[in-house]
Amino acid sequence: MSRSTHAGAVVFRLTRGGPPRYLLVEANGNRGRWVFPKGHIEDGETAVDTALRELTEEAGVRARAIRKLRRVGQRQEGKRISITYFLMAYAGRGRPLDKRRTRWLGFDEALEALDLEKSRRVLRSADRLVTRSAGRRIRRAAARIARKLARKVLALLPRSRRVRRRSRR
Repeated sequence: MSRSTHAGAVVFRLTRGGPPRYLLVEANGNRGRWVFPKGHIEDGETAVDTALRELTEEAGVRARAIRKLRRVGQRQEGKRISITYFLMAYAGRGRPLDKRRTRWLGFDEALEALDLEKSRRVLRSADRLVTRSAGRRIRRAAARIARKLARKVLALLPRSRRVRRRSRR
């Protein structure tokens, strides 16, 4: 299949000091089966627009698209479909059109709740990107704190000593 017929969203939400949480929705007409929000790409609609629309309709969640993750082929009602998934950051609540249950789960819980290996691979890809990004943010924050501490320590030194240190550079 050369082009995607469906689009879906892997939405994450960062928690204070804890690991990211991922959004799953209950599959349509299949109580107890958990999936990523996804749906058919309508005429004139981009894949990312479809993913955002389906996310709001199925889960009542607004999000910001970060990047394309991967395309997955599968069978649905006897037909082959191609789903492009996007990594998205949670941006707030919306109004769901569907009456589906939603769950925010940690990586391990979400991995266990998904029943298709293809969906698990999509989640693993998303988690690698999210945790790598969070790690960079933590390192940048640590570097900012270190710079502030260094400035404060320098401010405590006598003025004449600070000038000599700078002239040695």
